[in-house]
Amino acid sequence: MTTTTAPVTFGALLRQWRSHRRVSQLELSSKAEVSTRHLSFVETGRSQPSREMVLRMCVHLDVPLRERNRLLLAAGFAPVYPANDLASPQVEPARIAVREVLEAHSPYPAVAVDRTWNIVDANAAVAVLTQVVSPALLADQPLNALRLTLHPDGMAPHITNLGQWRAAVLAALLRSAHARADAEMLALHDELLTYPGGESDSDHAVTDPGAVYVPLKLRVGDTDLSFLAIIATFGTALDITLSELAIESFFPADAVTSDYLRRFDRHDDGTQPAL
Repeated sequence: MTTTTAPVTFGALLRQWRSHRRVSQLELSSKAEVSTRHLSFVETGRSQPSREMVLRMCVHLDVPLRERNRLLLAAGFAPVYPANDLASPQVEPARIAVREVLEAHSPYPAVAVDRTWNIVDANAAVAVLTQVVSPALLADQPLNALRLTLHPDGMAPHITNLGQWRAAVLAALLRSAHARADAEMLALHDELLTYPGGESDSDHAVTDPGAVYVPLKLRVGDTDLSFLAIIATFGTALDITLSELAIESFFPADAVTSDYLRRFDRHDDGTQPAL
């Protein structure tokens, strides 16, 4: 015997997103400029939405571009948002811009990642961080920034505030996964939870009330480095790939780290690990 799975209807997907965003039918109908009766009929499958109605509701429910295409398909319309490869000519200006941002950030580390934190580009200064990572882990493709950070063969054994940093990273990933309703991001979160070092995460979830950020504290040899991280995204992307791209930039949080990064930048004997 064989079984088949019925495709998810547009109405079911719409209800899921409306429930996820905690928006009532009345609120959504008002924002999307449709009657509550018509919206109810659309959700139950008694009426079909127009393409414009689908897009308006996606905007007001803040649905990610990837999922907007799924809703359009479920409603019987062609996808609107492209998902170009970063090597394609269509996104060349954006790709160049990302490369320029990464290079301009040297001698400080910076990486560009996709929505599941796979590294798509990085500057040479990232070698400051990856020099403590096992070569076997660096050989994995695609390289994942969060695995490199929290894996026991990665940076984790060298992070002196691992519990605090791990708790902050996992909390941020979980928030993003829930906001996007993204199963792949949730799977990555669950994987990272299995890595050692999280026994006391709850103890580190609340930081010193006087602190203004959670630093990444990394011991390299006999030197203790401290970084603060800033994440930047494209604000007006209409391409799925670009909308999911983020640049994480690391800045020195003290003079010791700043001096180390500048010395590392001048050291060019071919021994620096690279991505």
